[in-house]
Amino acid sequence: MILTILTTAVDSIADQEVIDRIPSGYSNFVIPFVVGMVFILIYLLVGFIRILNHIPWEDKKKFLISLITPATILKNIKDIIFDCLLHVKIWKRKPLLGYMHSSIAFGWFMLIVLGHIEVALFVPKHFGSISEGALFYPIFYRFFVWVNPAHETLRSNLLFFLMDFFLLYVLSGIALAMFKRIKSIALGMKHTTKPSLPDRIALYCLWLIFPLRLLAESFTADLSGGSFLTVPMNFLFKNFFGNSLNFMPTWWAYSIVLGLFFVAMPFSRYMHIVTEVLLILFRNAGLKVRKPRKGLAEAEIYACSSCGLCLDACPMNIQKKNLKYSSVYFIRFLRRHNTKKINEIAQKCLMCGKCYALCPVSVDSPAIRQAQRATFNNCLPYDYGYLAKAADTGLANNYGDDGGKQPEVMYFAGCMSHLVPVIIESMKKIFKEAGIDYVFADEDGGICCGRPLLLAGRTEAAGEVMESNKKMIEDSGCKFLVLSCPICYKVFNEEYNLKGIKIIHHTQLIDRLIDTGRLEVTKSDGSFVYHDPCDLGRGSGIYEEPRHILSGIGELKKASKERDESICCGGSLGSLTLDYKDRGEITQGSIESLLAEKPREIATACPLCFKTFGDKAPVPVKDIAQIVCEHLAQKQEDKIYSEPGIPIAPEKESFAR
Repeated sequence: MILTILTTAVDSIADQEVIDRIPSGYSNFVIPFVVGMVFILIYLLVGFIRILNHIPWEDKKKFLISLITPATILKNIKDIIFDCLLHVKIWKRKPLLGYMHSSIAFGWFMLIVLGHIEVALFVPKHFGSISEGALFYPIFYRFFVWVNPAHETLRSNLLFFLMDFFLLYVLSGIALAMFKRIKSIALGMKHTTKPSLPDRIALYCLWLIFPLRLLAESFTADLSGGSFLTVPMNFLFKNFFGNSLNFMPTWWAYSIVLGLFFVAMPFSRYMHIVTEVLLILFRNAGLKVRKPRKGLAEAEIYACSSCGLCLDACPMNIQKKNLKYSSVYFIRFLRRHNTKKINEIAQKCLMCGKCYALCPVSVDSPAIRQAQRATFNNCLPYDYGYLAKAADTGLANNYGDDGGKQPEVMYFAGCMSHLVPVIIESMKKIFKEAGIDYVFADEDGGICCGRPLLLAGRTEAAGEVMESNKKMIEDSGCKFLVLSCPICYKVFNEEYNLKGIKIIHHTQLIDRLIDTGRLEVTKSDGSFVYHDPCDLGRGSGIYEEPRHILSGIGELKKASKERDESICCGGSLGSLTLDYKDRGEITQGSIESLLAEKPREIATACPLCFKTFGDKAPVPVKDIAQIVCEHLAQKQEDKIYSEPGIPIAPEKESFAR
């Protein structure tokens, strides 16, 4: 009622002479907008063709099939809404920052949608026809449509209300964005990126677009209708400036900043607005990065918004001098083709994956760095034949006690586990206590999974190692491959494609054995904090099993940063050039996070983390397998283990879920 009264009051003072001068379907002020829009559309089309041209045929096929697959279509829609428009990932971690991003993205999207709905409902001849101004008419609807009887209806009043509501929604986000430039810490960010010149041009245009829209629509609200925001402002303007308003400068300004924004967009961080949609389509189609700056990688690069969340996430940034090695600057230098900087940053990275885990649109910076390393680093011509010989030797004398019968289980400790013998000894005891016959693939040492070579960019050498290992494992006849090293676990899952063999980390195995009663542990009054290894947590998604095991043994305390925000131990094999001092700073920062609630012991599930923390932590550091062995209950020799669908004889029973 109040809205109708306001609208009617303003309409009553409209200057008919001004109305008569307004053209019904076109005005020259739309030219800047149209030029900018045509430019960005052509740029996007050419860019899409270029990206698609650099994608191998098998990936093109995957992409095209995904576009007509119902399940993938639904996932694409969901991801675009939640990641691109609502920015749910940022909301979950930093609500105020999430509101800022979503208000601008979703608010602007709704303004565009509602503008098209208005045109389709009230002036359909201007909807869908380029010759009738379909390119610009919905954007400037309030200028071209005035004193329309439809605006008195409930339907139109609702649309007016929604348009003003989403305009106010966007303006609140713009206000926060301006404030963030002054005091980013208030929105949860310690560091922000330094904008380039194109970034600044696009940024200032973005800041101006919506205030100018508010002014323009407020000046003409008596002619075209409005709601709680634009109608009162129109009333005030009329009383201040007089009845005949000179509103054209505001519409020209609005059109100019829109056009300039679209022209600057491809050369600025704001290219992510459209490119992240393409990235979601590629990612859900199952495409992988193959080159550091072509195909999928190019979509990843331009989908980066330079928001700076990775600056705070990167563990190297515990020292300010290392800010320049963050993913945001790596991607920026890729866009600029700065080869020297690209290679320097690619080599330095720990490859812990935290930037990828926390990225609002999941730009896989580690994969791009690895592709860059593969392009830059020379693969040395080593002879890896000895690994196959070591594998044969390792398997020859390590079968169970059943007369040489092939066990279903193979245990692959990994290079790093051999540097921590207590892990291997603990796993041997666990196998024995659970009655599991197994073959120890690398008991004599000397068998690498190949991931360190992949991380160094030596893909050909890694391929030789992995092919040798794959043959050894598949020829063994095993059905389960148990691993103690997260580095091995990740590469076996992602690169080996072992047919008919289930890959299991030892924390998953131990958790299952305890659940089924094949291992019994005693509760103690001790307290633990669990450190999520990079490749096991962020890299492989294993978070619950280790915590479930520890909760059954003692009190499990929390680190200040855990799960996908867990801080790398600093000993990562991923960095090729990070010095010992910088690694020590990272390790210390990780330990401080782990000791936030003063646990008695640090538990981990990675031999590399075990070694790294063991040198610096003020409390004992232990592997979960070691902790379980220390708390095993007295074994009942006559106990029969059983699980539905699996033979109950202990010597034959499988531990599979």
